[in-house]
Amino acid sequence: MLLMQDIWHHIHSLMPMRDAARVACLSRAFLHSWRCHPNLSLSWDTNHSGRLKVLELELDGISCRYLDSWLHIAVTAGIEELTLMPFRCKYNVTSSLFFDGVKKSIRYLELGFCTFRPTAELAPLRSLTSLHLCTVRITGDELECLLSKALALEQLVIVEGKEIILVKIPCVLQQLSYLEVYGCWRLQAVESKAPNLSSCFLSGEIRKVSLGETSRIKNLTLFRPNSVYYARAELSCTMPNLETLVLYSDEEVNTPILATKFLHLKHLFIDVVSGLSFSPSYDYFSLVSFLLASPSLETLYLNVTQQRMKHESVVGGSSHLRQMPEHQHCRLKSVKIIGFSSAKSLVELVCFILKNAVSL
Repeated sequence: MLLMQDIWHHIHSLMPMRDAARVACLSRAFLHSWRCHPNLSLSWDTNHSGRLKVLELELDGISCRYLDSWLHIAVTAGIEELTLMPFRCKYNVTSSLFFDGVKKSIRYLELGFCTFRPTAELAPLRSLTSLHLCTVRITGDELECLLSKALALEQLVIVEGKEIILVKIPCVLQQLSYLEVYGCWRLQAVESKAPNLSSCFLSGEIRKVSLGETSRIKNLTLFRPNSVYYARAELSCTMPNLETLVLYSDEEVNTPILATKFLHLKHLFIDVVSGLSFSPSYDYFSLVSFLLASPSLETLYLNVTQQRMKHESVVGGSSHLRQMPEHQHCRLKSVKIIGFSSAKSLVELVCFILKNAVSL
């Protein structure tokens, strides 16, 4: 009998939740198996009892009073993944939700559209490797407190943290390799001392970025004004091992030609788009600086889309095009330009690429 129950439990664990729930209506034996289903994704009218490993809760219009009491029953020891999104419910996630049994097992935690005020009494989350906070009311100090309790953390994503002014990541996060921060409009600084950070996505007008041991960073995405200028002027010195660089900017100054190199950069994506038109003073030809500095570059993606081109045009204007000394690029194989126009400086850039990218 026990063997048969184990078989049913295993079969139910492999079924989609909806199918498992329907089968549970057929008999008491199936109902018992349903209660052992390890994964749960809920709407407000779903019912389930038993030990969970995965709980995805995205609710709209439920009473916070009922949600709080239900969560303290449903979130049991052994849970590994928890997604909690109480839309339009001013729910306050308390530290008591993470009691001893939960703190030892939970690996993935995603909170959204709620308030979380972790305190010093919060027990260490020893197994937590991935933390996602989306539109969560939490201060920078409270975030730092939370991070100090998650020493195994590998991924950190913060979206629209409206109360966060400073993101401070302590050095004790030895395993943290991925950081994503965007939509935090009050954010002024990101300071990380995590020694093994390798991938970063930063968006917003962040005044100060300090990423500690930056020589390990291989993938970087920046979404901010003058990101192209900043990348060329600063990153070739501070992040020498970059392999993929993604830059978004709605305003720019010309890119300087410098002696420093991106020796390992393979993939470069530049998006300089600004509403109807981009500044006519911007010199697209200055992007040659990246080609001169990146001998390993294989892929170049450039988006220069604009509805009204105000740059000097090669059509009806001067036929003289600027040139630079020949600089053969042996590895560049793929170039894609979106929004190509007759802007003279853009035509000059393309002519340089065609002349020097011998492997294109």
